[in-house]
Amino acid sequence: MSQTSGQSQTALASHSCTLKLLLSFYLLLIFTGPLAAQDSTSSIGPDTSRIVPLIDTLKQKQINDTHFRFDIPLTRKQVRSRVRLVTAVNVTGYAAILTSLSTAWYSSYKQSSFHTFNDNKEWLQIDKVGHMYGGYIESRVSMELWRWTGIERKKRIWFGGLSGVVYQTIIETLDGFSSGWGWSWGDIGANITGSTLLISQELAWDEQRIKLKFSFHKNNYDEPMLNTRADKIYGKSLAERFLKDYNTHTFWASANLKSFLPKTNLPPWLAVAVGYGAEGMFGARDNTGKDLTGVTTFDRRDIKRYRQFYLAPDIDLTKIKTKKKGVRFLLVALSAFKFPTPSLEFSNGKFKVNALHF
Repeated sequence: MSQTSGQSQTALASHSCTLKLLLSFYLLLIFTGPLAAQDSTSSIGPDTSRIVPLIDTLKQKQINDTHFRFDIPLTRKQVRSRVRLVTAVNVTGYAAILTSLSTAWYSSYKQSSFHTFNDNKEWLQIDKVGHMYGGYIESRVSMELWRWTGIERKKRIWFGGLSGVVYQTIIETLDGFSSGWGWSWGDIGANITGSTLLISQELAWDEQRIKLKFSFHKNNYDEPMLNTRADKIYGKSLAERFLKDYNTHTFWASANLKSFLPKTNLPPWLAVAVGYGAEGMFGARDNTGKDLTGVTTFDRRDIKRYRQFYLAPDIDLTKIKTKKKGVRFLLVALSAFKFPTPSLEFSNGKFKVNALHF
């Protein structure tokens, strides 16, 4: 999702990743809610003639028994009931999101013929990594909800795994018909990449050995001019900065070590993560800004825009055992975020150590 005009492009360029994060977190909270309570709803009577065994085997049970009991067989009636519930949650929840978007964003712009916009060189591609993250998280939580219904393994992988692409393609299509935005092939590619990461791991390993995560820190810019500029394009509140300030975002790929090294004595929750971020960005393509008449109102091309690469230990919260449903839900929700730890950073051709990385 990308803007197609000068000042609106600069002022609202965070729209793409903002919507991605909002949708991801919404789905994470809404979709994992029923899962936290499923232990109490999965028990069945002795009528085994009506039981539909879950395709996920004891291996799948071993993978997931730290959170939810997917091994309990369900009756056909229970499966149908859960499928209807999941379908309703998907339809009503997504309809509410689209209605909100229409009111908050698209109503401010005229409808136009379908058009594309190439934003691949903007924001040092932080927004594209954000799209990949969002597609992955949306697919992941949707897949877990379909797992809860008791449908067979491949169906829940493909139904859930393709959800992220479907959700974002609809929004991207709306962008393509809005005069203030445009269809972005870069966004579509990133969405597909995120969902593909989810699907491929589940098909290969029956688990997510590599999870995509997000972390954020609040930036206080040194100069009044930069703070004013940041307030204008990223917002003044902490919530707005959390969603929009690309200088404060880090996206991670966190690999669970025990999953790859099962014969070792490593703790099951230990992970190692590689991260990507960027700094010095006060505009989409460069550090300049213009008003609606084309007059330059901000010019800080003296500030270097640069990429940041990280290596850090991490904790896989989904591997922490607990019998408390509320704690399970909290751990699943928080697993979308990188656990704060020290990190090794490489940027501007140099290495440095961050005592605690948020």
